[in-house]
Amino acid sequence: MTKQIIITGALERGKTTLCGQLAMLAREAGWEVRGVLSPAVFAAGRKVGIDLVNLSSGERRPLAHRDRPADGVRTERWNFIKEATEWGNTILSASAPCDLLIVDELGPLELVRGEGLLSGLTAIDGDNYCLAVVVIRPALLKIALERWSAAEVVEISAPEQTSPLATRIFEKLSIAINQA
Repeated sequence: MTKQIIITGALERGKTTLCGQLAMLAREAGWEVRGVLSPAVFAAGRKVGIDLVNLSSGERRPLAHRDRPADGVRTERWNFIKEATEWGNTILSASAPCDLLIVDELGPLELVRGEGLLSGLTAIDGDNYCLAVVVIRPALLKIALERWSAAEVVEISAPEQTSPLATRIFEKLSIAINQA
């Protein structure tokens, strides 16, 4: 059985929601969940930011803004906050060992530019978990599969798929923990 699951899908399909539901199911079962979620921040129906949530503590901080300047790296759409990126890397560096590792998400910063939440790559590569779930954009799937060739890919195409997919992945986690 694969130890890595890649969640992929177009924008606003429920990838972060799926990861959050999976984390909740695993915690309810008494399993150790670590990593980060990156929920969107909306204002007036427009995505204006990205937060970062520590899955161990629940602490939440702004990670990136669309319109406000930040002191970290920049992409075409986002201005990242250096302190939040460093905080995320600290969280991910201390994320293993655990039962479930969630890294939401690794994008062009990490996979193409070698910046951002690089400790997420290291944590997944470290293989010190029962199951790792990582969110990867469809355009970066080939790069991710070159790195984690045995990973299972789960594509989400609509928000209503989140609950059934979370349950299915939770069942895989249950098997992995029972085999450990």
